[in-house]
Amino acid sequence: MSWNRGHGLPLLPGYTFLDVTKSAFHRPQTLTYSRGYALAPRPTVGIGQDPLLSEQLIEQELSELSFEAPDVTYGSSDQGIVEDFIPAHVALDKKVLRYYAYFQENILFSPEEELRVRPVVIHYYLEDNSACILEPVVENSALPQGKRVKRQRLPKNERGEHYHWKDLNIGMDLEVYGVTYHVTQCDAFTKDFLESEGIVLNEPEPMPVDPYSERRKNPRPSFTTASGSDKMHQFLTMDRKVLRFFALWDDTDGPNGETRPVTIQYHLVDDTVEINEVYERNCGRFPFPALMRRLKLPKKTEASGTFPSCVLEVSTAEVEEYYSPRDFRVGQSITLLGRRFLLRDCDGFTEEYYRKNHPDLEMKPFEVPKKNDPLQQRRKEAPPYNGFGSPEDSLQNCFSLIPAPPKKNVLKMLENEHKVLCYRARLDSQNPGDENRRFILSYFLSDDTISVFEKPTRGIIGGKFLKKKRIPKPGSTVDDPEFYSPADFAIGATVEVFSHRFVLTEADHNVLKYLESNASRIPLQTLDSLRQKLGTAKSQPADPKGGDHVAAEPSL
Repeated sequence: MSWNRGHGLPLLPGYTFLDVTKSAFHRPQTLTYSRGYALAPRPTVGIGQDPLLSEQLIEQELSELSFEAPDVTYGSSDQGIVEDFIPAHVALDKKVLRYYAYFQENILFSPEEELRVRPVVIHYYLEDNSACILEPVVENSALPQGKRVKRQRLPKNERGEHYHWKDLNIGMDLEVYGVTYHVTQCDAFTKDFLESEGIVLNEPEPMPVDPYSERRKNPRPSFTTASGSDKMHQFLTMDRKVLRFFALWDDTDGPNGETRPVTIQYHLVDDTVEINEVYERNCGRFPFPALMRRLKLPKKTEASGTFPSCVLEVSTAEVEEYYSPRDFRVGQSITLLGRRFLLRDCDGFTEEYYRKNHPDLEMKPFEVPKKNDPLQQRRKEAPPYNGFGSPEDSLQNCFSLIPAPPKKNVLKMLENEHKVLCYRARLDSQNPGDENRRFILSYFLSDDTISVFEKPTRGIIGGKFLKKKRIPKPGSTVDDPEFYSPADFAIGATVEVFSHRFVLTEADHNVLKYLESNASRIPLQTLDSLRQKLGTAKSQPADPKGGDHVAAEPSL
C-alpha cells in the first residue's frame, strides 16, 4: 500500500491520512493456471497499480549498483566455458584392453612330458575395471577350455586391493587365484590407449611352444602287420556308397513263367548284396519287395562230399571266394542263390565307379520293351448325361465314390464379381397373349450364368422367370456343350432358353463399354448393333421388383 507523504507531516499516528483522490484499490493477481498447473507469480505492482516500495530506488542508488567496482576480486575475472560432464560408464563403454598371456600346467606321473603351455586371452573392461580370462578352444584337445575366470574385479593382494589397468604391462606375471599368467603382448588398441595415458610398454615376447603339441605333430612310427583287406579303411572310404543295378529276374521255369523287374544293390562298405522287387501299379502281388535280405553272397565254396549241405548255412571257413563288383556286368546275366538275373542297366554313380576303378569291364545297357496293357490303352468314356443337375456335377460321380464339387475359376470370380450385363428382351411366341410380355436378361460375368426376370405388366404378375444357370446353345451336344457368351448377344439376336425364344431389343450402356474394352473377342456385328441402338436411345436404370439383383436396366 502506498502513502501520500507530500504534505510534510511526520509519520505519527493521527498525522497521516489516505489519498482522497484515489479510486482504484484492487489487489494484483497472484494465482494463475498454466496447462493445468497452479502457479504463484511474484507481484510486480502494489494495490491500485501503485509501485512496490521494494522497487522504488532512486537514480543515485541505481548508478552506484551499476558502476561501483568491488574492492577485492577472488579468482580470475575471465571464466572459461564449462565442459559437460560425461560419466565413466558412458565415455569408456565398450572399450576393452586385450592382453595375450599363457600359464604352465605341470603334468604329474607322466614319463613323456613335464608341463604344458596353455595360451589365454585377458580382457580388461575400462567401464568398471573388471576383467575376464578366456582360453581358446582347441578341437579334440580333451581339455576343459573356454572361460577360466568370469568377468569380475581381479583381487591383487590380501589387503582387498584389485588390479587396475595401470598395473598391467607386457612381460609381467599376473597371479589370479593361485595361477600365474605371464603376459606376452597386447593388441593395437591397448597399445595406443596405454601410450596415450603415459605408460611405457615393454617389448612384446614370443609365445613359447607347447612341447606336447609339437610332439603330436610328429607321431611315433607304428608298425602293423599288413592284412589282406583293411576293414577300417574300407568303412571310412566306402560308407554309404552303393552300386545299384536294374535287372530282370528270369522266372520262366516257375509256376507263372514270367520275368519280373528287380533292383540289385551292392554295398561297398561290407561287400553285401540286397535284392528288391519292383512292383507295378495294381499288379495284385503282396507288398513284400525284399526278395533277398542284405548279406554276403559266397561265389565259391569247398566241396563237402555227399553230406546234404544245401540245407545248412555255409560257414566263413568253407567260403573260398565272395561276389565282388567285378562279377556284376551290365548286359550279362548272373546267378545268385540259384536264381538267374539279367543286368540291363545301372545308375549314374555305378557307371562312374566302374569307369574309374574297372575301366577294362565293358558295360552294355539295353532297353526292355514295354508290355502293352489293354486296360491302360482303353479310353475311359463318361456315361451319357442323365439330366439331373448340371453336366459338371454329374461327371464328378464318375471320378470318385464321394463326389466333390466341380472346380471353379476363382480368379475369374474375384475379378468379375458384381459385374452383370443387362439386356431388354421380348418373347418370340405364337401365342398372342405373349406380345406384351417384357423380360430382362442378365448375364453374370463371374460364372457365365444367365438369369431372366419378367417385368410385371397388365394381367401378368411378373417375377423370376429363370434362376442363374448356364444356358447351352441350340444344336450343341451333351458331351461337348457350347454355352452362350457376350459375343452372341447382339441387338435383334434370338436367345433360346429351354425351348423359349427371346429376342434382344435393347441393352445397357455398361454392356457397350465392357464389349468395347474386350473388342478383340467380340464380333464386329455385335458391336455395331449395340452402337447403332444406343446411339439413338438413352438408357435409364431399371429397378425390377423381386428376382435377382440387376446392375442396370435399359428403358423401353
